[in-house]
Amino acid sequence: MSKQEKELADNFAKLILTARENKGWTQAQLGQRMAETVNVIKSAESGKPPADSVIKKFEMILGIELMVEASSDHQSMIGQSSNSRGMTIGDYLKDLR
Repeated sequence: MSKQEKELADNFAKLILTARENKGWTQAQLGQRMAETVNVIKSAESGKPPADSVIKKFEMILGIELMVEASSDHQSMIGQSSNSRGMTIGDYLKDLR
């Protein structure tokens, strides 16, 4: 790796939830401050990784750091680009042919 890559912290959902609760905000209040729907907040707090733009909003509004240095033992899929959806079962079966 030529530069330090960052990845979403493993405990991002807990970080978001704790920071929101420390500010005394409801999910709806945080969503309003971020100009996002409450469903976006609920999804992130339940462990679904948010989009990069939403991660930046969480970091800015809550004053937390969600992107951390990538660990050296991190494994990524071969041929996966930064905006790739990843390999599906259909892709795998197609590759077998």
